[in-house]
Amino acid sequence: MSKLDILAIGVHPDDVELSCAGTLIHYQLLGKKIGLLDLTKGELGTRGNAHTRTSEAEASTKILGADVRVQLDMADGFFTHDKEHLLPIITVLREHQPEMVLINAKSDRHPDHGRAAKLCADACFLSGLIKIETWNDRHKIQDPWRPRMVFHYIQDYYLKPDFVFDITPYFDKKMEMILAFKSQFYDPNSAEPTSPISSKEFMDFIRSRAMDMGRSAGYELAEGFQIDKNFGVRDLFQLD
Repeated sequence: MSKLDILAIGVHPDDVELSCAGTLIHYQLLGKKIGLLDLTKGELGTRGNAHTRTSEAEASTKILGADVRVQLDMADGFFTHDKEHLLPIITVLREHQPEMVLINAKSDRHPDHGRAAKLCADACFLSGLIKIETWNDRHKIQDPWRPRMVFHYIQDYYLKPDFVFDITPYFDKKMEMILAFKSQFYDPNSAEPTSPISSKEFMDFIRSRAMDMGRSAGYELAEGFQIDKNFGVRDLFQLD
């Protein structure tokens, strides 16, 4: 078992990079154990295919220096909220026992994002129930595990964040991770169809979103998150 501090889950390869890579970079540089989980291979993406997306995900993982990246084989666009899809996520959670899990936005332009948010949030809860049995790849029954924190990262739609995280020092490396998915983004020589994220202006959107998220907190650039329950605060002087 590779015990993780943070597991970032995205329904598509590049969801994590676009939405919370700066936060992951911060904690990776502090020595925290970081893992990524892709539910699908993004095979329905307008550009590229499952093979190219997997190769690009591997390149991004190396840039981050993550400890592990797992790819499940759920059907892009057609996965459902049922036992068959919950159990593989629970198995990964129990195998790596993350303290914190970052998951897709609860509502977004791509319908997969909201469905994955609900699926993963429920998996995080169910993973702590002792009567649900799962086995690892060594055919050993797994212990229950429930993460202490589950946060939804904000991606395409503007959603009011419950908190923002300063990524100003890490933005350039975040962009390196995003651009590892070169089949998805602007390429003037590409003969593939265009998509909302393949325009030349999309990279400007990534920066402007980070600027918008950071502005109210006094940060140059930030990533935004939502939570399903209230924070507990013990010292108001420690808040920004």
